[in-house]
Amino acid sequence: MKPDELEAMVAARGAVRRGHFALSSGLHSDVYVQKFRVLEQPQDARRLGAAVAALFDSGFDVVASPAVGALLLGFTTALAANVRFIFAERVDGVMSFRRGFRLEPHERVLVVEDVVTTGGSAAEVVALLRLAGARIEGVGALIDRSGGPRAELGLGAPFRALLRLQADAWPPEVCPLCASGEPLEDPGSSRPSGKSLD
Repeated sequence: MKPDELEAMVAARGAVRRGHFALSSGLHSDVYVQKFRVLEQPQDARRLGAAVAALFDSGFDVVASPAVGALLLGFTTALAANVRFIFAERVDGVMSFRRGFRLEPHERVLVVEDVVTTGGSAAEVVALLRLAGARIEGVGALIDRSGGPRAELGLGAPFRALLRLQADAWPPEVCPLCASGEPLEDPGSSRPSGKSLD
């Protein structure tokens, strides 16, 4: 799927909202992406997963995603590549593999995220995989809204996204939208115990 095609889909589904939003990273932003609007149709989710898999032609044996937001895209990416899918979830605020998920040292892993702002959740999954001795082939995402050079995300692995979206984000204490009195909206990002990162 080409970026302009995904951009048209995102617009048609009303997946990009403008206003004043609290992100799961703790940052505030003038743009919020409701990625599930583009993943709610199974055939579209399959196409997007196949497109993410195609970004990494070196191949991989496993797809790993952070729960909960990236589960659909991670699964459809694994489906397209005909490989195993696992996910990490927060336990007492710390990203962990549970449910019997295991990795062998030789396995090549692609981390799949949905929307990347700070890269925090993806970086936590990458660190977890490194502890397991797995080989990280890269980090793939639906949308990169980080706003900076991709190398600055600190993922320590190649990062590619289907679409790059320009969106500002600020710590609450320096948020210009807060300063101007713009009402803050929390669009429903999950916030399990402990800090969750985009």
